[in-house]
Amino acid sequence: MAPTRKAANARASKAAEQAAPDGVEAPFQKGLIPAPTPVSFLDAHGERVTPVTDDYVAPDDDDVLECYRRMVIGRRFDAQATALTKQGRLAVYPSSRGQEACQVGSVLRIREDDWFFPTYRDSVALVSRGIDPVEVLTLLRGDAHCGYDPAATHTAAQCTPLATQLLHAAGVAYGERRQGRDRVALAFIGDGATSEGDFHEALNFAAVFKAPVVFVVQNNGWAISVPLEKQTAAPSLAYKGIGYGVVCEQVDGNDALAVLAVVGKAVDWARSGKGPVLIELHTYRVEAHTNADDQTRYRTSDEVESWKQKDPVERLATYLRSVGRLDDDLDAQYAQEAEDFAADLRDRMNEDAQPQVTSMFAHVYDGPTAQLVEQRDMVLEEIEAERETLPASGKDA
Repeated sequence: MAPTRKAANARASKAAEQAAPDGVEAPFQKGLIPAPTPVSFLDAHGERVTPVTDDYVAPDDDDVLECYRRMVIGRRFDAQATALTKQGRLAVYPSSRGQEACQVGSVLRIREDDWFFPTYRDSVALVSRGIDPVEVLTLLRGDAHCGYDPAATHTAAQCTPLATQLLHAAGVAYGERRQGRDRVALAFIGDGATSEGDFHEALNFAAVFKAPVVFVVQNNGWAISVPLEKQTAAPSLAYKGIGYGVVCEQVDGNDALAVLAVVGKAVDWARSGKGPVLIELHTYRVEAHTNADDQTRYRTSDEVESWKQKDPVERLATYLRSVGRLDDDLDAQYAQEAEDFAADLRDRMNEDAQPQVTSMFAHVYDGPTAQLVEQRDMVLEEIEAERETLPASGKDA
């Protein structure tokens, strides 16, 4: 019989209280150890259940309804981006279908001036944060390393190297704290990236310096074709925070209520100066790793279908209908908003981009080095020389 959270955390709580200075609250009141099973407010069918721990309060239904609206738009955006890839408008697209509750629920809990550090699979989160979808897809179209302004949006460029963005998040969060601001950093990561050294270094740094950063692991079961059991022997990925003294929790990532509740508390915890939090969201990647992946080589259709029965969007809709906050008319309104969003994206993505050659040199350093100027001038000279060899009609093209 699995131990209760109260029993499992008793020794850790006592140790934390003894180690903490007088007047400092113990982490999450119950120690470092996460709940014995993922925190959930809804069952697989969208029915309300009692969470495994009483640490968290269910979010307000207004917040939940807004989360649902953005999840509907996010799913339609994801489907449109996948279609654009098949049409050759994107070089690659990593779908996040099935992970909408993780991405939308998390970013809804940070402020506009807080920092967000996404991975390559977090386009839905970026759109939910209010970033122009065309700018979100600029990287995946291959036009630039990032289509939006990270400084203006307080959102880092989507990160393809695994886990490197966590060090950036910890450093930025620490810097904000040193400057007397109460901003936090929210950093996403996949389950496979928890095997990278950068993950552990970031957690250790953040813990030692009490950086206000919330690390969110979207555990979707697969690191491309590598299953979770070949990634770790820990009871759950959330346990990886214990050794660093980082408060940690595991959550049903397909339950938007649970994501909103736990991430919300974690953000408040970090913002109040109590240090970082590590959250594992249990979810599933319904589509292939990218359009270049053949998922049938490493997982069964039965596995995929079983997770489709836990769909986060349908699950949340069922709950909202049960409490009288969603009906057919409002649902149709959200669906139409999502269609309009997708149509606008499709129209604008059908316009050929006109990237400037010099842009590849513009954002390498804060100011160009002598070597960079030399390389830029060399490229421009080569382009001009080629133009001189073209017929007159070609020079105007």
